Amino acid sequence: MKIATWNVNSVRARIGPLLDWLREAKPDVALLQEIKTSEEQFPRLEIEDLGYQLVAHGQRSYNGVAILSKRPLHDVVVGLPGFADDHARYIEAVVPSDIGIVRLASLYTPNGNPADSEKFDYKLRWLAALRARAETLLGFEEPLVLGGDYNVIPTPQDVYDPAAWATDALFRIEARAAFRSLVNLGLTDAVRACHSAPQLYTFWDYQAGAWQRNKGLRIDHLLLSPQAADMLESCDIDRHVRGRERPSDHVPVWCTLRV
Repeated sequence: MKIATWNVNSVRARIGPLLDWLREAKPDVALLQEIKTSEEQFPRLEIEDLGYQLVAHGQRSYNGVAILSKRPLHDVVVGLPGFADDHARYIEAVVPSDIGIVRLASLYTPNGNPADSEKFDYKLRWLAALRARAETLLGFEEPLVLGGDYNVIPTPQDVYDPAAWATDALFRIEARAAFRSLVNLGLTDAVRACHSAPQLYTFWDYQAGAWQRNKGLRIDHLLLSPQAADMLESCDIDRHVRGRERPSDHVPVWCTLRV
C-alpha cells in the first residue's frame, strides 16, 4: 500500500498538478492538507474519476484536510478529538488491507508564528492534543500512519540554515520538543527510517529564489506506529513536483507498506 501526504496549498488552484501527480505516482491513499475550500466546493468529481473515494474536513479559504483512497474509507473522525477548534486541521479514517486495516490521519499543525504570540501557544496546545490522540490510537496496536504538514523542523539537518531559523516557530526548541515527545511514544519517522542524508526537504518558499537555491525545510512527515513501521518497505520525497508549473510550495512525501 502506497501512502502519501501533500500540502497542496489550495486544491482548487492546484487541481491540475494534483491530478497529474495522482496519475503518475498512483498512491493508494493520499493525505492532503491546506485544501482551502469547503467540502461542497471540493473538486470531487475529478478525483473520483481517477478511482478515489474521499472524505474532507474543509474551511473556506484557509486550512482544510482530506483523505483520498482507492479503498473504502470507514470510521471517519473529523476534527482533533479533545481539542475544541473551529480550524479544519485533522481528519482520520480506516481503510481495509490484505491483513486487516490501516488507520490514517491527515493533519495540519498550526504554523505558530510569530513565536512570541498566542499563536505559538495555540500550536503547542494543538501538538499536545495530537500527542494525546496518538497515544490513544497506539493503544489499538494496529498499523497507523499520521501524515501531514507538521510545521515542525525536527533537527538541524532538516533546514538549510539552522541559525537563521532558531527563533522561528517551526524550529523553536519548544516545538521540536513537542514533536520529539510525539515520536517518543513509539512512532517512526518514515523518511529518516529510510534515508540519513541531509537536505531532504519538503518545502521551499515562493520568495527569494528558495527553490532555485535549495533553501528548503523538512516539515511534512509520515509517522508510523510500530505495526506500520514493521511493514515499511520504502519512503521518498517527490522533490521534482516543486519544479513544475503552478506548484505548491510543498511536495509529496510517500511510503509503501507491506499490507
